[in-house]
Amino acid sequence: MSSVSIGENIKISLFGESHGLAIGGVIDGLPHGQKVDMEKLDKFMARRKPGSGKYVTQRKERDEIKFLSGIKDFIIMGDPLAVIIENNNIRPEDYKTLAYTPRPSHIDFSAKKKFGEHIDLIGGGHFSARLTAILTAFGGIAKQILESKNILVSAHLDRIREIQDTRHNDIENIQKAVEKSENNRYSIINEENMEKIDKVLQELVKEKDSTGGIVECSVFGLPPGVGNPVFDGLENNIAKMSFAIPGVKGIEFGSGFEGALKLGSENNDNFYIDERKEIKTKTNHAGGIIGGISSGMPINLKVAFKPTPSIGKEQGTVNIQTMSNTRIKIKGRHDPCIAIRGVVVVEAIVSLVVLDYLL
Repeated sequence: MSSVSIGENIKISLFGESHGLAIGGVIDGLPHGQKVDMEKLDKFMARRKPGSGKYVTQRKERDEIKFLSGIKDFIIMGDPLAVIIENNNIRPEDYKTLAYTPRPSHIDFSAKKKFGEHIDLIGGGHFSARLTAILTAFGGIAKQILESKNILVSAHLDRIREIQDTRHNDIENIQKAVEKSENNRYSIINEENMEKIDKVLQELVKEKDSTGGIVECSVFGLPPGVGNPVFDGLENNIAKMSFAIPGVKGIEFGSGFEGALKLGSENNDNFYIDERKEIKTKTNHAGGIIGGISSGMPINLKVAFKPTPSIGKEQGTVNIQTMSNTRIKIKGRHDPCIAIRGVVVVEAIVSLVVLDYLL
């Protein structure tokens, strides 16, 4: 159910449930001999960690990575690398009243229809975004390997409600922008928007509601010619891995859906030779990918997260035991906007996909 070959080289499997003893995973195909900087990896993990801010879920987890195999003295050995992260702050009692009343826009109803009544859906069970902690750990390692090849993967919260962040295409000093987005609580570039986001989230918490968001991710330094056509293109595998993140409902590359409304003369990226005698394009409407293969321009994509479905407002559902209509109020500790902690997860999965093509 939860194993995947990202491309030709890296394979991942995940295990565990949201309120079980632990979550974990195995990754196979990482290059041997690469040293893992644990300080950087811990900092990367902290960007996703629950309980890390006033307006994210108050489920407090340490998210301490425990390596079981595949690494010695923080150097990757080349055999399957296995990790676990213990769940220290579980509260399954919050979900007891939901056994027969599927939560609107959650996996509850669909999962029971597919896997039967005995599947664990407490806190989302195996379907929970809690498991993205493992993807983040693996992606954080992949990101470090890419950085050793002078390839930078960076994501930020592009939009929440009407608040629009500065976009990568509009920035001259990318490194400075990356440092900003990696070191503030909302993973944004324009820090003038911090208070505006505070107010949006404060109102959502007050109203017991939620919102969605858009995450922009770019890959800088990837040379042209990386990828494959037709079924194994860069877009294909980035999209596949993006939809492994719970709550993701859409993805676009470059000008995406907006580009569909343009003329060809507006959307085409004209070539030119820059001062270093390298072939570039004046614009990047293609998002750095043509026909599944990198063009040498930054890969650019946006991922859409739906509003957190667990909200405190009363909602309509059914009782599948009595086959009657009913109303529920969901308890528990939930993010008013899952896109905020989703930023680093997008960064992680894109890093894994790009690394797979380079091995």
